[in-house]
This record gives sequence, C-alpha cells and structure tokens, in this order.
Amino acid sequence: MKSRGNGLVLLAVLGGMFLAMLDQTIVGTALPRITSELGGSTLYVWVVTAYLLTSTVTVPLYGRLSDQHGRKPLLLVGMVVFVAGSALCGAAQDMAQLIGFRALQGLGAGALLPLSMALVMDMFPPGPGRSGARVQGALGGVMGLTYLAGPFLGGLFTDHASWRWSFYVNVPLGLALIAIVVLRLPHRPGTGGGRPDYAGIAVFTVAISALLLGLTEKGLDRHTWTDAAVAGPIALALALLAVFVLVERRAASPIMPMHLFGNRTYTLVNVTSFCTAFCMYAGVVFLPRYFQESLGVSATESGLRIYPMTLAMVVGSALMGALMSRTRVYKPWLVVSPFLLVAGTLLCVNLTAHTGGALLAGWMLLIGLGMGPMLSGLTVAAQQSVEPQYIGTASANLTFFRQIGGSVALAVGGTLYGSTVAADAPVHGLAAAHASAAAVVIPSLGVAGAVIALVALVAMPGRRLEVPAVPQSRVEAGFAS
Repeated sequence: MKSRGNGLVLLAVLGGMFLAMLDQTIVGTALPRITSELGGSTLYVWVVTAYLLTSTVTVPLYGRLSDQHGRKPLLLVGMVVFVAGSALCGAAQDMAQLIGFRALQGLGAGALLPLSMALVMDMFPPGPGRSGARVQGALGGVMGLTYLAGPFLGGLFTDHASWRWSFYVNVPLGLALIAIVVLRLPHRPGTGGGRPDYAGIAVFTVAISALLLGLTEKGLDRHTWTDAAVAGPIALALALLAVFVLVERRAASPIMPMHLFGNRTYTLVNVTSFCTAFCMYAGVVFLPRYFQESLGVSATESGLRIYPMTLAMVVGSALMGALMSRTRVYKPWLVVSPFLLVAGTLLCVNLTAHTGGALLAGWMLLIGLGMGPMLSGLTVAAQQSVEPQYIGTASANLTFFRQIGGSVALAVGGTLYGSTVAADAPVHGLAAAHASAAAVVIPSLGVAGAVIALVALVAMPGRRLEVPAVPQSRVEAGFAS
C-alpha cells in the first residue's frame, strides 16, 4: 500500500503542477481564434496577463501559508479555484468575461507549482539510498513537458474541436486530481502562525501587480521606458517593495520572511532563478516568433519546431536528478549549465531566414540541456538552504523570482525585437528583419542571463544533500495511510 499511496499522491501533485504550467502556454496558439470569436482584439494580451498577474502574486502567499497551516488545505483551495476558473473560462461569452475568469484561474494556479515542489520534498527527501533527487529531476522534467505540450494541444483543440477545450480539459483532470488529494494525501499540520500578515499581503499584492502591469505595457512595445504607462507603475512598484521590506521586518508572522535572504545560498539561488528565466524565455518565446514571422509557419507548427529544446530540457532535468542522487551534490552540475546556455544562445546570432533546421536544432539542444538542470537543481538547492519549516516558502519564492525574471525578459526582449524589426524592415524586408531581431534578442537575453547566473553559482557555497529533520518513517507512514 505504501508505494501505491505514494505513487498516486505523486501523480496528483505533479499533475496539478502540469495543469497550472500548461495554462501558461496552451492559450497562445488558441488566441487568434478566441479573438475572432469573442471580439476585443485590443484586449487579447490580457488573456495571458490576467493569469500571469494573479498566479505570480499568489505564489509566495500560498507557499508561506502552507508552511504555517499545512500543504493539503492550501493545495485543495488552489485546485478547486483553478478548476472552477477553467470551467468558467471555457464558458466565457466575451473577452471581459474571459479575462476575469483567467484571473480567477490564476488565483488557483498560484498554489499548484510551489506546493508541488514542497510536497515532493516532504514525500521524497534527499538522503543516502533515497530517490528524492531523482524525483526532483522528474519534477523539472514535467516543467519542460509543459512547454512541449502546451502549444501543440492548444493548436489541436482549436483546429479540431474548439478553443474552449483548451480550458475545459482541466475540469475532468482537475477533479480526478482533487479526489486523489482528498483521499490519499494526509494532512500534516504546519508550524502554526499568529495573526495573518494583512499589511504585508496588501502591500505586496499592489506592488507586484503594478510591476507586472508596467512590464506588460513595455513588452507590447507601445511605449518607451519613460512613458507614464510604463514608468509610473514600475516606480510605484519599487516604492511599495521598499515599504514591503520594512513591513515584513516588523511583522510577527511575515508572508515573506526577510531573514531567509541573510542565507547566501538562498539569496544566490533566487538570483540564479531570476536570471536563467532570461535564457528560458529567449528560447520559448522568441524562437516561435522567429518561426512564425520570419519563416511563415503556423503557430502550431512553430510550437512543434521548438521540440528539440523542450525535449532537451526534460532530458537535462532528469540527468540533473540522477547526478544529484548519485553524487549527493548539486553545485558542480549547476555550474556547467550556464556554459551550455551561453553556447546555445550565442550561436543564435547566426540566425537568418535561411538557417538550416538541423543546425538550429543543435543550437536548441544546447539551450535545453542547459536549462533543464536549472529547473530541478535550483529547487533542491533552495529547499536545502532553509530550515524544514520554510520549505514551502523557499519553493514559492523560487517560482516567484523565475516568473518575475520572465516578465522582465519579455519587456526588455520585446523592446529590442521591435526596434530591430523597425530598423531593418525597410532595408531588408520583413522576413529578414524578424530573423535579424531574433538573432539580436536571443543571444542578448541568453548570454546576459547565463553569465550573471554563472557568477551567482560560483559564489554559492558548495554543500552535500542533507535529509530534512522530519523523520522519513513518519512521512512514509502518513502517505501509506
């Protein structure tokens, strides 16, 4: 019973994480059909932004609350809200409704990724003779699979059924996962906590919302960095984040404990997560744009053409898990990754409208093999750097900084891409201009992110994997019940 119980719970945990990340990518290929049916083409970007906004803001909140009150109730809240939001998205009758329901869906999704990471550590802690590091590798592989499956499924549903099934598909799967969690996941009490940090939650929510709004406006390339629509929200966000730090330092039960950042490993892991998001988004966002705008392929086909990179991400994550499990260390293997990322993204400086598919596939393999270990290795490093009562917080903040890094990458990359196209199109034509833009943006984002990540990783203390203080026998007994 024990292995079966663990297996079912692990399936539910990874399945919930898969659905949450899938909804970041599945909508892209369906958006043209959605806007043609519902109208509101000027609002199309908010179908993505509403989900990103609420899921990003709530990630640290769910992580900290799960440490205080236990994973199971917070995970179930997130799953129920996510499934309800998905059903409502599928039934939306206009763009305003869809955007509102996507925001609701994101409120639930914010629980699924960080709590999945924390539960995997609870169920499969690292240690001699344990499979925890390998399971963390599988967790990173699931992240990579979402980038592979999302665009394909979105195109498949849109072309052969309805775009609404991009959302409806979450309902039966989500209900099955909820049933497994209710029946098989035991409730382990958290550390407890005093009065909720209402002030911290309020300031943090407004600050991150303002930051993402400003970055989204910049990413659309409709404004300069100094325009009020961009500079205003970002300046407000920076001011409020300073206030947030002061609030958290004085709170009895802070939602984001500031003392954790006094740990060098914890801080450097989050810096690395932020920076490697530049590398990931350079590939998963701007390579499909190159395929569509320069080569003229469909959105669905562009999603298929990045398979060499996404498959390599899965392989790299699994390999990282195996290496950590065998050697009991993570730093040496993480340090290798930025070199692969630099090589793969820097080679993209040679992109043209006539670049051979096999050659580009080789470059994408390097990017994927460099990115995969970051998905699983950084999770283990973050969780190992904190005391057991902060594992949910550490997992959530890792996800949070990765998503914020991705938003910054999209804003910077979108600006650079648009300016390059505008300069080159009159001289070389539109297809060549988009190829030139990709050849500028992908190396710029990828190399910058990888180099800063390398510096952070080199400065990070090396340590061996340790078993958490919670006895494994107690964990196994709970999951076997």
